[in-house]
Amino acid sequence: MKKYDAIFIGSGQAGTPLVFKYAAAQKKVAFIEKQHYAGTCLNVGCTPTKTYVASAKKMHDIQRAGEYGVELNGDAKVDLAKVKERKDQLVGGSVEGLTAALENEKNIDLYNGQASFTDNKTVQINGENITADKIFINVGGRARVPKEFEKVDYLTNEGILELTELPEHLLIVGGSYIGLEFGQMFRRFGSKVTVIERGDRLIAREDEDVSQNIQQILENEGVNFRMNANCLDAKQESEKQIKVQLDCDENEPNEVTGSHLLLAVGRVSNADTLNLEATDIKTDKRNHILVNDHLETDAKGVYALGDCNGKGAFTHTSVHDFQIVYGNLFENQDKKASDRILAYGLYIDPPLGRAGMTLAQAKEAYKNVKVAEYQMSKVARAKEKGETNGFMRIVIDGDTDLILGASILGIGGDEIISGILNLMYAKKPYTLIRDSVQIHPTVSELIPTMLENVKDA
Repeated sequence: MKKYDAIFIGSGQAGTPLVFKYAAAQKKVAFIEKQHYAGTCLNVGCTPTKTYVASAKKMHDIQRAGEYGVELNGDAKVDLAKVKERKDQLVGGSVEGLTAALENEKNIDLYNGQASFTDNKTVQINGENITADKIFINVGGRARVPKEFEKVDYLTNEGILELTELPEHLLIVGGSYIGLEFGQMFRRFGSKVTVIERGDRLIAREDEDVSQNIQQILENEGVNFRMNANCLDAKQESEKQIKVQLDCDENEPNEVTGSHLLLAVGRVSNADTLNLEATDIKTDKRNHILVNDHLETDAKGVYALGDCNGKGAFTHTSVHDFQIVYGNLFENQDKKASDRILAYGLYIDPPLGRAGMTLAQAKEAYKNVKVAEYQMSKVARAKEKGETNGFMRIVIDGDTDLILGASILGIGGDEIISGILNLMYAKKPYTLIRDSVQIHPTVSELIPTMLENVKDA
């Protein structure tokens, strides 16, 4: 049986850089990938979807050109095949570059296929058993498919990126991050879009007014919403007609029919593909691999990184998982998953940048909570750009003046949040930003102004 210094299962954003670090340290490693190098983010996640978001933004700008005094002759339309082609070129170039780098590294043995554990330190791949003292699991996740939709022609975040013709009417089950991003982009492309959500509001983890603002933004663009859909079922009426049964108010139709159906109801870990029953590795009810603060499983020397460990499910948390393991194993550090602050973005237009707690979460956890808010409609730079949707909020611990969290819904929100996040990591009071001098004219310059009016929550 071939013995390696380390085995890597999956080539996501956590495992891949660690593979190269091991190889650079002259350690012999096995790198196993069953589908495509670079994982979810590059192939079917951030890179392709944000490429589509950019195309949708161009279409939206053209449709609004008259508001800016720009006259256009003729109608603009989206060629989805060309949008896909641009996406494929961006993704393909990056994957080809990574593949070449892996193939040229003499200390990395590449295996293509499904990995399966036979014990804590042995992995079977294509009928061959290999072993190592260190094993790193980075297998990511996949879209969750509820049983009631298995019998119809559904799309997931992967399949919808392969379409070359626009859906006439796209039904989206799930009113959270993935569903909303695809909903807005395909509405801007020209499809009729209906978002179906079980709950009484969108993205329930956010503050209620954030959810309401986002729904209003999308409704103003023509996205339809069916909320409180608590009894979902689906029927394939014909090749291009799918009917979804709802459970809505008596006065509304209890079903909606569309040409395409996108499932955006969460993701599940791919850990169930690894035969973990043969090991001491444990998983939770959502199939996430249980790890300690250093990302080590119950099997000593075996680590779970990225989406499959349930510690973040974002590209940036996956990269931080790499930094934790590398720092601890190679640089004698004591990095922990609990050291990071929750942060993420919702990439509708305008985007939502989030860091730390929501206002509701802070009020549950702290007795003395302060808050500062500012409407984007009052920001000069936003008005000049004609992008006045949304608002900014910063939540503060009134006893320490430390920032507990922030929600920036509006133009540049996904970038602006980084400055607030940096202050949170530095553990400095909000007054540091309040008393700073920012560039004019920007959206960020209103954050000090906002923080001059901190109030009780």
